[in-house]
Amino acid sequence: MRIVFLGPPGAGKGTQADRISEHFQIPHLATGDILRKAIEEGTELGDEAHPYMNAGDLVPDELVEKMLADRLASDDARKGFVLDGFPRDAEQARFLDQVLEEEGARLDRVLLFSCEPEELVKRITGRRVCPTCETNYHVISHPPKTEGICDKDGTELIQRDDDSEETFRHRLEIYEKQTKPLIQGYRDRGILHEVDSRGSADEVFLELTTLLEGPR
Repeated sequence: MRIVFLGPPGAGKGTQADRISEHFQIPHLATGDILRKAIEEGTELGDEAHPYMNAGDLVPDELVEKMLADRLASDDARKGFVLDGFPRDAEQARFLDQVLEEEGARLDRVLLFSCEPEELVKRITGRRVCPTCETNYHVISHPPKTEGICDKDGTELIQRDDDSEETFRHRLEIYEKQTKPLIQGYRDRGILHEVDSRGSADEVFLELTTLLEGPR
């Protein structure tokens, strides 16, 4: 099962991709997470990507595509995957199709997460993370026991640079301009399904599994 999650940042794709990954026993491939890890580890790719991510801009295609092609060639990804954060535009979609075709594979489903912009702003700007253990919190929906402090190790929580309101609204603008045109193309191929991501995590997960376990 080869799945792509589309939708604006903050729509819950990452959370649901983790659950779908566990449910179907396929890897969750999140380009954003892999890039952040590369930045933290100081790799060559991370150093190149850091200025773009800090500004809320898209990382150049050649950097993301090199990383993704290597990951898709891994043994576990050949059996299927849930891809979150790629493709972002028509050119990346063509690249993904080409990589899969070389493996004798194709996309099975593209799931589009929909949510109102102002709800997305609340979700993203309230996120906090522990820089030590990387546990995620939210000031409203999942606050720590002590404000601003990680429950697990007592480290002061931080807000990632790309979670600030200014940077996030810039990311939404980019999504509107570059990612939305993909939607019609996947719809024309008959593999696009829209998911209302405003519900609880359990409600959205139930909708996803119903779609994925149903007839193709």
